[in-house]
Parts: sequence; C-alpha cells; structure tokens
Amino acid sequence: MAPKSKAPVYVLGVGMTKFIKPRGKVDYTELGYEAGIKALLDAGITYDDVDNGVACFCYGDSTSGQRVFYQFGMTQIPIVNVNNNCSTGSTGLYMGRTLIASGASDCALVVGWEKMMPGSLGSHWNDRENPIGTTYVMMAQTRGLSKAPGAPQIFGNAGREYMEKYGARKEDFAEIARINHAHSVNNPYSQFQDVYTLEQIMQSPAVHEPLTKLQCCPTSDGGAAAVLVSQSFLDAHPHLKDRAILIAGQALTTDAPSLFSKSSIDLVGREMTQRAAEIALGEAGITARDCQVCELHDCFSANEMCLIDALGLSEPGKAHEFVRSGAITYGPNTKVVVNPSGGLISKGHPLGATGIAQCAELVWHLRGWANNRAVKGTKYALQHNLGLGGAAVVTVYKRPDGQEASVLGSEEVGRVSGVGYNPAVEARGFTEEQADKVRSKRRSEFALTKTLQLMKQAQAKV
Repeated sequence: MAPKSKAPVYVLGVGMTKFIKPRGKVDYTELGYEAGIKALLDAGITYDDVDNGVACFCYGDSTSGQRVFYQFGMTQIPIVNVNNNCSTGSTGLYMGRTLIASGASDCALVVGWEKMMPGSLGSHWNDRENPIGTTYVMMAQTRGLSKAPGAPQIFGNAGREYMEKYGARKEDFAEIARINHAHSVNNPYSQFQDVYTLEQIMQSPAVHEPLTKLQCCPTSDGGAAAVLVSQSFLDAHPHLKDRAILIAGQALTTDAPSLFSKSSIDLVGREMTQRAAEIALGEAGITARDCQVCELHDCFSANEMCLIDALGLSEPGKAHEFVRSGAITYGPNTKVVVNPSGGLISKGHPLGATGIAQCAELVWHLRGWANNRAVKGTKYALQHNLGLGGAAVVTVYKRPDGQEASVLGSEEVGRVSGVGYNPAVEARGFTEEQADKVRSKRRSEFALTKTLQLMKQAQAKV
C-alpha cells in the first residue's frame, strides 16, 4: 500500500546539552530547561507560540514533563509524557509530527532528557514481568546466557550471527567503533572525544564477543529538544523559513512475529527497522542510498552493522564490505557518512534525548551549520532510532527548497542562531536575558529549577 500523503511538518528549531557521565551533578529539570530554551531561541519563537508539548524520558516519575515544561511557562497547553525505551526521543518527534500533520497542532515543542545511573541498564521493577522478558527467554534458548550484561549479549549475538551468515570479521565491528570515535572529535556535545586505533578498539576489555568495551555506548545524562511547526505557522512567519527543515518521511513501527524466529538478528528488531525504512523512504520518494548523511542507532557496533543492512544502505549481507570500503566515513570512497556526531558509541546515550539529538545533528547538516563535519552535497538526511521491546523510528529530512546544503561560516550562523554563536560547533549556554525573551508571559518564577534553593532558604527561616 502506498504511503498516505501528510500535511507538511517542519523542524524549526533544535537545541541540546552536552552529554555527560551520569554522576548526579545535573538534574533532569536543568537538562530539559537548557535544551528547550535553546530550541526556542533557535526557532526564533517564544513558548507562547507553542500549543502542544511532548516530554520524552525513561527514568523518572510520570509527570516529570510538566515539571520541565512549567519552567518555560504555564500556558495550560497539553503536555504528554512519552516512554518508548531507547526510541523515546524519536517517538516524541513522531507524536509531534502526527499532531501537526493531523491539524491538531501548529507548533509542538518536543523535549527529551535522561538522568541515568552509572553502569549497565537494568530493570527497576522486579515484582513484575520484564517487558523484554520473552526476548531474554528466546536468547537463552538459542544462544545461551553469559555473564555479560543483557543488552550486550542480545546485540553481540546479532553480530555473531552476522559473522556466521555473511563472513564479517571481528575487525569489521571494531572498525565501526573506530570511525564513530573519530567522528566525535568534531562534535562539541559528545561525551567522549577520544581517537583510537583499530588495535586499541579490539584490545579494550571484552564484553561479549565480538563486542569490546569501546564498541558499546555509555550511559549518559543529557537533554535535547526540537520545535516542530505546520505549513500555516511557517507561512505566518516567513522570516523564519530559511532555518526550517522538512520532515519528508517518517514511520514508527513495532515488532513482527519474526522477532521470535530464533534468529539473533531478528531478535534485535531487523524487520521493524526494515518496515519503518520502507514507509519513511517511500513517503519521501527516495531510497536510503539517496541520503548523504545518516544518524543511526549504534548502541553497539554489532547493531550498526545489522542496521546498515536493514536500512538498505548496503546490499543485503554486505554491510561489512560496505564498512571495509570506507563508505560510511569521510574520504574518497564515501557513500553516506554514518553518525557524524560520533553516534551513541561515542556521543553517549541518554535514552529520552537520543532521538532528538540525532534530529538536531541532521538539521545542522541540512542548514549548512555543521561546518567542521559537513558532508559534501547533503540534500537528504536519514535518521534511525530503535528501542527493544520494541519500537523503531525512521525519519527522512530535506531542505524545503530541495537544494543541497551550502556550508556557512560560524560568524554568519552566529548572527541568526538566537544565541550569538554557532551551536553546531560550540556547546555553550545562553544568557538570562535570552531565556527571558523566549519564556512565556504567563509564567511563575517559582517553577524554575533554582527555586528549590529558595524553598530551602525559606524553610530554614521558619
């Protein structure tokens, strides 16, 4: 069935915090506030223009979204809290786009964040069935269990199957990680910005073959936000059109029965990724190979290998050859630059923020702002975000004028960015005056994070 046409929806503004190690130094209220204010400044609008809010997080109480959004203003708009595992952020983007495309909204603010615990992910609810419990049972029945954390086992087993079926080698997975770490040097928001040799990647501590520590994404604290708007909103603000990026195609899918086919690759959501890509690319009227840049959900190098294949960037079963040829990085053999941000492996993976941070990276490329990591001839950008359990979101972005992005100098970007610098190449903040300019006129200063200190001071006086 041909994809249904949707009313145009644009990304008008993006913003994010630097991703950092989870040490409890920054609260989710601050992460969400920083990302949201930056997105509003980037969009050139105020919170009074926003008619719907979508809050994205996995770890936190149920109305954490309201706690964050009240800092922008208390305008009584609908605010929805979203939790869809590692694809939470892009699920929020999907919800915002759906609201606007259906005519239920003209301007949606999507904010995602995560304040995580150090170490591997684990279940917080031990008195009930784990949502991916059947996934673990299938893994145990087909590949057995090791002492490694659950996620590296699931994705590492997919890598093992890829080697067995198609002839990939351990070095191919390590090369994916080497490339992502090398890319992260140019991303100021990346949690890690270290360069490693292939040997260093392979000789780092083993986690679950073929994965080593430097092929696994870290837990992270961080926030990201995006402003989505309708065609009518953009027409009413023509001076903002030069920063708008069109969502040309998008799909959110869940698992098929193949999840339990006893294939380790199917167990990490191959078919839902293929289906999401088919729908999103079909709506955009292109193929994956028409995209010049791609942000891909590389929670592990093995996952990136399987996804290069599933998205259609390479021939089926040929992803390892695609990687070996230099096709996914900058150079003479480039076909598509995958994860110019450094990806989850190096940039970090604060679950609720990840999908929106991917969006920010691709918007900066299509605007021509990412001048220190630009990809020549960028016309289409592809995003993939996946959560076990499961959900896959694939999005295609393009410039509304249909032209290739022209690389802009940072001084020029700084004049129009809303923050006075180029946020694609500098991870800086904003002034109180700038924040005051975009916050709603209907607000309570008591909602700001720093009022917690005022409350403690007030209690001390009683």
